Amino acid sequence: MEASTIIERQKETHEHSLKDPEGFWSRVASELWWARRWDKTLDDSNPPFYRWFVGGVTNITFNILERNIQRGLGNKAALIWRGSDGSEKVVRYYDLYREVSRYAELLRRHGVRKGDRVVIYMPMIPEAMYTMLAVARLGAVHVVVFSGFGSGALAQRIKDSGAKVIVTADGMFRRGKSIPLKPIVDDALREAGNVKRVLVHRVTESRVDMIDGRDYWVDEELRSIPPGTRIDPVHVRSEDPLFILYTSGTTGKPKGMLHLHGQYMVWAYAHTRWLFGFLDNDVFFVPVDIGWINGHSYATYGPLLNGSTVVWYPDAPDYPHPGVWWDIVDSYTVNMMWVAPTAIRLLIRYGDRVPRQYALGSLKLIVSAGEILGEEPRKWLVDNVCKKRPGCHVIETWGQTENSGFITAPGGYGLVGGIAYREGSVGLPYPGIDLHVIRDDGTPAKPGEKGNIVIKAPVPPAFAYGIWGDPERYVKTYWSRFKGFYLTGDYGYVDEDGYVYILGRSDDVLKVAGHRLGPAEVENTVLAHPAVAEAAVVGVPDELRGTVLAVFVVPRMDIEVDRGRLAEEVRRLIREKYGPIAVVKGVYIVDKLPKTRTGKILRRVLRAVLTGAPLGDLTTLEDEAGVEEVRKAVEEFKVVMKHMVEV
Repeated sequence: MEASTIIERQKETHEHSLKDPEGFWSRVASELWWARRWDKTLDDSNPPFYRWFVGGVTNITFNILERNIQRGLGNKAALIWRGSDGSEKVVRYYDLYREVSRYAELLRRHGVRKGDRVVIYMPMIPEAMYTMLAVARLGAVHVVVFSGFGSGALAQRIKDSGAKVIVTADGMFRRGKSIPLKPIVDDALREAGNVKRVLVHRVTESRVDMIDGRDYWVDEELRSIPPGTRIDPVHVRSEDPLFILYTSGTTGKPKGMLHLHGQYMVWAYAHTRWLFGFLDNDVFFVPVDIGWINGHSYATYGPLLNGSTVVWYPDAPDYPHPGVWWDIVDSYTVNMMWVAPTAIRLLIRYGDRVPRQYALGSLKLIVSAGEILGEEPRKWLVDNVCKKRPGCHVIETWGQTENSGFITAPGGYGLVGGIAYREGSVGLPYPGIDLHVIRDDGTPAKPGEKGNIVIKAPVPPAFAYGIWGDPERYVKTYWSRFKGFYLTGDYGYVDEDGYVYILGRSDDVLKVAGHRLGPAEVENTVLAHPAVAEAAVVGVPDELRGTVLAVFVVPRMDIEVDRGRLAEEVRRLIREKYGPIAVVKGVYIVDKLPKTRTGKILRRVLRAVLTGAPLGDLTTLEDEAGVEEVRKAVEEFKVVMKHMVEV
C-alpha cells in the first residue's frame, strides 16, 4: 500500500474520532465484554476530569482470560518467559487463568478487597504477571514499583498510595549477580509503616528475615490453593481505579497517575490492536519492565487483551552476550519488538557484526519508545536487524505515563493496513488525540514552527483520571498554562501533513543566541559521526552569550577512537550544521551517561554537574557510575582548559 493512502486513511479515522467521539468510542468499547453496558459514554461535566463509559460494569481480566478462552485460544501461549541462563517457561491462556485464580485467592486470604492498593515490587518473572492480573481480578488497585528502586523511593510510593499489602521476592538476578529485594522492603516499611502483609517469592533462595504475622512465603501459601481453584472476577465500574503508576518530574514528590478500569482497558485493547494488528501467529517481544507504563500496556494488558503472545526477558540487553535479544527473536520466531532507544545505543557500541550473525527473518516491526531514537540508531536497526528487507519496519512512537503509552504512530497494521514512517517523526495522532502546537504566548504555531505540544480537551480514554490524592496538582501541572489544553511538557512541531516531531522536553530546550534548539536536533547531528554511539546536549549559562552548548558523547566500542580528535570532530559537525550561533563550551567523552531506569538521559544532572548546582532527586537513576563519569570528564576538561590558558 502506498504511503499516501496510509496517511489519508489514518487522517480519515482520526477526523471521525474527533467529530463523533462518543459514537466512535462506543463502537470500540462494544468489542469487549461488559457485565453491564455503560449509561453515558463520556462525562465531561467536571473538566479536566473526564470519565468514559460511566455506569458500565466489567473486569479487565475477564477480557484477557475467559473471553480469550471462549474464543478458542486456551492452548495458545500467552507468555513465553526466557531467563538469562537459557531457561524458559511457556504459559498458555489456560495456565494463566489457573494461576491468576490461585493468586487472587491468595491475596483474598490475606485481606485484599475491592479498592485496596497492592504494591508489587518484583523482578520480571511470570509470577509478576500473575500477581498484577490477580489484583485487577479482585477489583483492587495495583501499584507496580520498579524493582531497581531503593528503599526511599519504595517507601514514598507505599505511603502515598496507602497500600496494605506488598508482593515482592527475596531477590532477583541481574548480570549473573543476586540482588536483594526483601531487605529493601523491610527498610522501606520502617519508614512507611501501615502495611499488614508482605508476600515473598523465592527467586534467589537467599536468606531473608521474615516477621511473624506480617511476612509469608508465597510458595508455602499456595500449597493449600489447588490449581483447579476458580475465582470469578469482581465486577467493577468503568470509573473505578485499576492502577496507580508513579512518574517523577525534576522536582517534588513522584506523581501517582491514576488510571481507571474501563477506560484504560478500552484504550489498551484498541491502540495496540491498531498498531500491531496481532495476527493469529504473531509473537511480540517486549523486554520492558512492568514498573513502567510500557510494561503495563505492551508487556501485559495490550497484547493479552488481543489474545496475542508476549515474550519477556528479565535481564540486560547485552547479558550474557550482546546477541541475546537477536537469539530470542530467532528462537521464538518473533514478529514484533518493543525497544528502548537507550538499549539500542548500548547494542550499537558492540558493532554491526553481532546482529548480522542471526537470521532475524521473522521480524516485521520494531517499535522504539521512551525517548527519541534518533536517525543514526534507526538506520543501524534498518541496516543490521531488518537487513533492509521489504516489509520490516523500524518506527518511533510517542506518549507518556499520563496517557497509557503511545498516542502518535505512523499508521498501523490494524488501523490502516500498513506503516508510513517519515524520518525523524513519531507519526500522526491516534484516534481521539486532538494534538496542537502552541507558542509560549498561547497562539497557534504554523506547520513547521516549533512550540509546546498540547492536546485539546476533552481527552480520550487513554488519559489518566488525575494524580492519586492530589487533584489540584494535576490541574496545576497539566491544565493551567493553556486553557482547554493538556500540556504534555514536550517541545516540537507538526509538518504540513500532520506528522509530529518531538525535539525534547520543554525544560530541556536550548535558547542559544536568541534561537531555540531542541536537544534532539543537536544530538542527531552528533550521532551522525560514525564513532558515536550516544550523545546528550545541554545548555549552560554564559556571561557573554547567555547560553552555550555542552556536549556529552559515548563512543562506540568496536571502533578505535582518539578521544581528543573525536571531540574536535564533533565540535566541527555542530558548527557546520548550525553556524556561529551554536557556541560549544565543551565536548566531553564519557563511557556512560546518567539515565533513568527507563533509559531517559538525565540532562538536568548533566547541567547540575557543569554548573555546580545540587543534583536533585536521583531515585530514578539507573547507575551512579554515570554521574561519576560526567564529573570526571568535566574536571579533566577544566584542567586541560586551564593549561591552555596558562600556555
